Amino acid sequence: MITLLGSRRRLCDGLTRRETLKAGALSLLGGAFNLPSLLALEESNRVRPAKAKSVILLYLLGGAPTQDMYDLKPNAPEKIRGEFKPIDTNVPGIQIGELLPLSAQWMHKTAIVRSVNHKAGCHNPLPSYTGYEIALADITSTKDTYPPSMGSVCEYLRPATKPLPDYVYLPDYAGAGNAGGTVRYPGPYAGFLGKRYDPLFSEFDKKKDRTIGKMKVLDGEPFLSRNTRLADGITLDALQAREGLLQQFNRNQKRAEARGTLDDVDRIQQRAFGLLTSTTLKSAFDLSTADPKLRDRYDRTLFGSSALIARRLVEAGVRFVNVTWDFPGDNSWDTHAANFDWLRGALPSLDLTYSALLEDLNSHGLLDETLVVVMSDMGRTPQVNNNAGRDHWSYAYSVLFAGAGIRGGTVHGASDAHAAYVKDRPVSISDICATIYHLLGIDPDMKVYDNDRPVAVAHGGRPIEEILA
Repeated sequence: MITLLGSRRRLCDGLTRRETLKAGALSLLGGAFNLPSLLALEESNRVRPAKAKSVILLYLLGGAPTQDMYDLKPNAPEKIRGEFKPIDTNVPGIQIGELLPLSAQWMHKTAIVRSVNHKAGCHNPLPSYTGYEIALADITSTKDTYPPSMGSVCEYLRPATKPLPDYVYLPDYAGAGNAGGTVRYPGPYAGFLGKRYDPLFSEFDKKKDRTIGKMKVLDGEPFLSRNTRLADGITLDALQAREGLLQQFNRNQKRAEARGTLDDVDRIQQRAFGLLTSTTLKSAFDLSTADPKLRDRYDRTLFGSSALIARRLVEAGVRFVNVTWDFPGDNSWDTHAANFDWLRGALPSLDLTYSALLEDLNSHGLLDETLVVVMSDMGRTPQVNNNAGRDHWSYAYSVLFAGAGIRGGTVHGASDAHAAYVKDRPVSISDICATIYHLLGIDPDMKVYDNDRPVAVAHGGRPIEEILA
């Protein structure tokens, strides 16, 4: 093999300059050693046998009070234990909240991690998407210098020949319903990997809502952006002809411009063309073809409809699908006031959606190859405040895992008697991400490059072995 010296600086496509020189030298020896084949070889070394072909992340943005959901404390004082009682699940010895009876019947496929904690501050989704535990001065915007999300790493590893994206984010970017859409919470993005590995975001109608008790719930369905639809009068044949002309133009332009920048543009153009021509993607979003009874089973909320589309997307081959329950206005997991009244509306809806998703995946033969995760950016205080709410807290909360590669009917770790601090087997947010990577067959220690600096994708986290099948 010819090895040429060069710096470790990464190019836009993730290769180092040294690797690029090596690829160029090998290409002189024959077509079998061109840059795409070298990239495929490099990526194959990062990937291990996977238990999970896909991940569906149900993200409860705002700080879900998991001590009222998955880690109840019935013997604690009244101002701590809250208003709900625990119920038995279908696994002896494991209990969850009384407003989640359908989820309780899927405990045999579910693991609860009750000892998650971080010190990265409140309303900061960056740690839970990336494993990078750091407090931020600004949580309402993102930066290209942040590390990549789990979904963006999946998109980074997606073979160039795969027509569908490997990272879809439903129903819109995190924060889309807040402050007129000016808030973009950090975390879900590709960061220093480059915008070409950002997720495909759907959109939703922010005017569709209704009230259930004290909870305002968002209705409607996510839809693909206008940028992914063919304009009136443009046929597929015409579009493909235009793509051919564009490719000719780019080939000429590449002779005069820097390769790295054009690789970035190429990938974006290829994805845009793929989205415009993909009937598979559009079919997944078209819920008019879904059984009305199935739609009812998921609950006809924006969150429920998004979860149904997520199941369709993983069936089509998308590797990482995020479904966020965002919190604009009264539709909020940020329950500083009327926590229990709001949960009386929210938890039955979550219960419907979660149990329907597992049931639907199972009936399609997908549950054993799809990992489902229920996670929030933080938890909430053990003490109930004077407004019957719970405030911000990140020192002990729960995360759910279900499906592919999970040893169902297990509980890992424990919080103390008040759900205030971790009592046993603490789990960092980087451990959560490492577990997801491990099940996807991605080495949690795989390096991506921030300029010259190698960064492990899980930031030192280790898989939670006790919950793995």
